[in-house]
Amino acid sequence: MELTQIRLLVSDFPSVYRFYRDILGLKPQFEAENGPYAKLTPDTGHAAIALQDRTTIVGTLDQLAPDPQGHRALVVLRVDDLDATHAELTSRGAEFTRAPAPMGDRMRVAYLEDPEGNVIELQEWLALRDQSA
Repeated sequence: MELTQIRLLVSDFPSVYRFYRDILGLKPQFEAENGPYAKLTPDTGHAAIALQDRTTIVGTLDQLAPDPQGHRALVVLRVDDLDATHAELTSRGAEFTRAPAPMGDRMRVAYLEDPEGNVIELQEWLALRDQSA
């Protein structure tokens, strides 16, 4: 079994697509600003985020409401320099709900939301766990 992507179901596809492409700087597999599907990846790593227009799948899965309430996903992205990333994304128009701050003694985190209310955590690892333990 291989994890290929995490797919977010979205209602305003163009707005969410532009957020992940233009604000977060993820690279689309192909340009698809109007959907109904897109896969975007960071510069490093193997994980990807995919966007799916909610209306194209809501009829396939009965349990999906057309307009979900509340937060639906928490996307976590690791960065090397949280302060630099925070400054860069802010300059691109990102509005953070929590500025960079410690979370325990091993990492620092900052939070923002995409246009659909999915929470994004940016994390900078301060200390790696001892791999021999």
